Amino acid sequence: MEKLPKIGIPVIVVLIFAIILVAKSAITISAGEAGVLYKTFDNGVVTDQPPLGEGFHIIAPWNKVFVYEVRQQEIVENMQVLSSNGLEIKLEASAWYQPDYANLGNLHQQKGQNYVSRVLQPAIRSAARSVVGRYTPEQLYSSKRDAIQVEILEETKNIVADQYVQLNEILIRDVTLPATIKDAIERKLGQEQASLEFEFRLVTAAKEAEKVIIEAEGKAESNRILSASLTDKILQDKGIDATIKLSESPNTKIIVIGSGDSGLPLILGNN
Repeated sequence: MEKLPKIGIPVIVVLIFAIILVAKSAITISAGEAGVLYKTFDNGVVTDQPPLGEGFHIIAPWNKVFVYEVRQQEIVENMQVLSSNGLEIKLEASAWYQPDYANLGNLHQQKGQNYVSRVLQPAIRSAARSVVGRYTPEQLYSSKRDAIQVEILEETKNIVADQYVQLNEILIRDVTLPATIKDAIERKLGQEQASLEFEFRLVTAAKEAEKVIIEAEGKAESNRILSASLTDKILQDKGIDATIKLSESPNTKIIVIGSGDSGLPLILGNN
């Protein structure tokens, strides 16, 4: 009985050591993440193998795993840049990005886990300053925002092309101009809108006038043709037809045949 505790102590020590060993050797990679293996006694960061994927992994207890989020992420950049005429513009932009999964080991080895501040943010700022410097404040505020967004995206992609970072999109969220410049642009845009509306009214009025003229010319031509086709004989026949119809009316009247101009009948009523 006295020997049992002596036997139990080594077993407990072994169990504790085994638990610690397993705890050091086991790692779980969560959804949307990947791990970069670092071999302490074998050339450090593993770059010639795919990163550790989601799930449970057993590694040597003296090695390490650096976990990266590999889903699409977003950063927001607030920048002060200069327009083509030297005015200071405040620009707010979002970038959608994610690490290059296949080169995650290279990213960790060369850039580290703070690769966003080391690579991506400086690239976005540089591209934004370059692109915005080609445009006037008015273009930035109104007509060219989409084009500027595309250009910043393309220039940033060129900068980070060999930096193991995948850039998916750049979105211009806000452009803030100096108050005086903004007011001047808005007044100008308002005047342009009013001018366009006035021009539209002039065009509409001109079209209406043209329509009236065409209708009048058509009516005049019709009357000319009708006048040319009417002879005295035709008028007499028309008068006789009208007289016959009136004589058939139940209204009281007196018809005097042949007493009117050109021999047409006169019709005398009781009124």
